[in-house]
Amino acid sequence: TPMMQLQNPKRTKVLLVTLAETTPVLEAANLQADLRRAGIEPWAWIINNSVAAAQPRSPLLRQRARNELREVKAVASRYARRYAVVPLLRDEPVGVHRLLELAGRVSEAA
Repeated sequence: TPMMQLQNPKRTKVLLVTLAETTPVLEAANLQADLRRAGIEPWAWIINNSVAAAQPRSPLLRQRARNELREVKAVASRYARRYAVVPLLRDEPVGVHRLLELAGRVSEAA
């Protein structure tokens, strides 16, 4: 059944995607709790559009980056064994090539 497929970590990898902000992190944590009650263990978290990971120079954005770091630490220490932080990017990573580029795995054949 579809539920059995979702519960099988060899067949399905569930990724929780959030922003490095208090409310989105709490919402993702609640979703993780719901999934676990259903016997589905999230494989990893992705913290998307991180200003901190983009290493801003502006004082205003640096303050926002400091606030994000608290949420990244919360994800790492309370919710996720495995997580990735994706910086705020100028262009959205749409398409296979851009996703591979983001992952650092672009090859000559791509």
